[in-house]
Amino acid sequence: LKPLRLAPILQSAFETCQAKAESRAISVIVNCPSDLTARINATLLEQAVVNLLDNAIKYSPEASHVVARGVEEANEVRIEVADEGQGIAAEHLPRLFERFYRTDRARSRALGGTGLGLAIVKHIAEAHGGHVSVDSRPGRGSTFRLHLQPATATAKRPGRSGDDHPGDQQPSPQPTVEQHP
Repeated sequence: LKPLRLAPILQSAFETCQAKAESRAISVIVNCPSDLTARINATLLEQAVVNLLDNAIKYSPEASHVVARGVEEANEVRIEVADEGQGIAAEHLPRLFERFYRTDRARSRALGGTGLGLAIVKHIAEAHGGHVSVDSRPGRGSTFRLHLQPATATAKRPGRSGDDHPGDQQPSPQPTVEQHP
């Protein structure tokens, strides 16, 4: 992992998804300070952001908005992707990042996808020593977050603290889910 700027990664992910967004008249807004950096693998992180943007576009109504932003606060860097979709019911949130899990199988099949996208996002976040979270409000959309180490953080192997000895693996944190009425 290297300290790299996030803005070019968000921009590249947006460009990958731009045609799909335009075909549905969805406005994608990218907001990231040009000097925001984190310890990342650019290729992997871009794939995670593409997965989040693709889902946000796929599950949003036509002529709506999707926002991708980079934020730094409280000793972490976050990438957030917010949509104006239908939101996700509370009972689905704890399993959302599991492989092959779908909240609506019929709709997912109709829209395409394998149920792997969010699991991949979770694994990429963990490979960066971070984690994922989601805030969803039925009828109001969802915000997915990738929590990353700032560029100034000491390099750590995922799932380990700096004082661990080889073989002292720490369990991976579970995705954080927030449900608002």
